[in-house]
Amino acid sequence: MKLTVLAVGKLRESWVRDGCSEYEKRVRARLPLEVMELKTAGEISRRLPPRAEVWALDERGREWSSTELAEELRRRMSSGSQGIALLIGGADGLPEEVLKGAQIRWSLGRLTLPHRLVRLLLLEQLYRALSIVRGEPYHRE
Repeated sequence: MKLTVLAVGKLRESWVRDGCSEYEKRVRARLPLEVMELKTAGEISRRLPPRAEVWALDERGREWSSTELAEELRRRMSSGSQGIALLIGGADGLPEEVLKGAQIRWSLGRLTLPHRLVRLLLLEQLYRALSIVRGEPYHRE
């Protein structure tokens, strides 16, 4: 299974780029990962990987604990899923037509977060969830 992150906007601050780079490396050691930076949300539809399940990050979406996220990933990994495309909007979020096309709307919480921090948090949570799936000691209850 492959994870693809489609993120609107560039990471400008070096500390955010460094954090994202670290978690990208950690995730890639467990699953294939591709991160694409898009200039506009209008690019999302044509950049979606074929046969990938679409998860849109949306403040009105479902909230999961880290262990619930791990279970969602475990299910897809064991079912032979082709992959998951995780969508991060820009400052204005994702367009309604993109949200309507998503199989999952996932919220990292009710706080309003800058899109660059969402990318960092998403990558960390993917790493955490994959560590849980593998029984590694990163996550503590």
